[in-house]
Amino acid sequence: MRNRYLDLLRAAAIVRVIVYHLFGWPWLSIVLPAMGIMFALAGSLTAASLEKRPGKKVVFSRLRRLLPPLWLLGLLAVPVMLVIGWQHESGGQHPFSIPRLLFWIFPVGDPPGSDAAVDAWEPLWYIRAYLWFILLSPFLYALYKKIGWAAVALPLALIVVLDMTGLTLPDTADAALWDFVTFGACWVAGFAHRDGRLQRLPIYVAYPIAIVLGAAAMYYLNGHQGDDPWDLNDVSESQALWSIAFVLIVLRWQPSMTWLARVRPLDKLVTLLNARAVTVYLWHNIAIDAVWPLLTFVALDDLDGKLGAGVDLAVALVLTLLAVLLFGWAEDLAAKRSPQLWPTGPRAFQAETPVVAEPTEPLAIVTGRPDVRAYGAAAAMSPRPGGWPPPPRTAGYDPSEGRHAAPERDAPEVTWGLPVAGRRAAWSEPPTVIGEVVDPRTVVPPE
Repeated sequence: MRNRYLDLLRAAAIVRVIVYHLFGWPWLSIVLPAMGIMFALAGSLTAASLEKRPGKKVVFSRLRRLLPPLWLLGLLAVPVMLVIGWQHESGGQHPFSIPRLLFWIFPVGDPPGSDAAVDAWEPLWYIRAYLWFILLSPFLYALYKKIGWAAVALPLALIVVLDMTGLTLPDTADAALWDFVTFGACWVAGFAHRDGRLQRLPIYVAYPIAIVLGAAAMYYLNGHQGDDPWDLNDVSESQALWSIAFVLIVLRWQPSMTWLARVRPLDKLVTLLNARAVTVYLWHNIAIDAVWPLLTFVALDDLDGKLGAGVDLAVALVLTLLAVLLFGWAEDLAAKRSPQLWPTGPRAFQAETPVVAEPTEPLAIVTGRPDVRAYGAAAAMSPRPGGWPPPPRTAGYDPSEGRHAAPERDAPEVTWGLPVAGRRAAWSEPPTVIGEVVDPRTVVPPE
């Protein structure tokens, strides 16, 4: 039996990122810090696996589920980028390089792409960050078992060190380092969610700590705003503090979800989004970029106001669901499930050959207090909206680089896209731009 609260959290985060990329509303990063939540759920799932199997097998299993959908995207996107002239671009963010194409196979660095097809590759920083978290998880989990909550605080302490020393690494390593310190506390908090340490933390302790961390995040943001004064994604320090504060609250809380089964359309949508989270993430921004050409073709591109926004959102969702139909089967194959076109029923997460974990100790007598150990899975939320145009290489947190980018003199202006009104009017401009959540009170999921 699945934990539908975690499923609902994940589905809400997926919808949030689509809306965020479509309209570019910066306050959404405060209302729902989706990346922090999803990294915490991913850490919880990984801890569940590490409790039962050797680290090498866990790493292989997690990567097996993550990489095939990326390979499918690369198989389609890379030839298209070459056809439209990637090799001849000058001054682009990713000059064509055959060796760097290997990042499309094993993304320890950001998979590259042409500026003309930025929506195909820009969100892939998350795949790179998730891969590094998976590779480091056996070490992080062992560290957590030794020092407990201090392991959660460690990434936050590293941010202080990096800010005080100004330490920088080569581009790829620097990006991985800043993604770790920004979201690492959430990942390790997922370990605490899994083994019940978070649930055992009294509310009168957990919630005041979360409030203090959230207040610190807002205080720091007040003096270090990026392109928008309310966008946490421009300030990694505030993002890290706010995300872990949010995680402490939402994962400490375990509400009843019996009502969801009675709302059948929502229940099926939550199942679909969880079964196809990676596909939605990889393709939703491409779907958003196709909204305005499609509306222009059908002569509906002149709509504005609430009606125009509603039409934009509806078309973006329809195109994203079309991508689910066309490419979602890759997630089933990666998870060793029978491919399904529209997974909304009980078979959505069922493996072809279920794996039953062998008990290592006598079964506990069922009491009124449930087993609070939990595990979740990664979803992919890009912290930079595709419609957000930052100024030329200003200082501020750039998620595609993973840290504060230093100002560069005479750097060419980079156009990342336009907010919704501009993108409707000039859609030809290229804009910029996880796994499964399982019941934390049940058995280990099939790998």
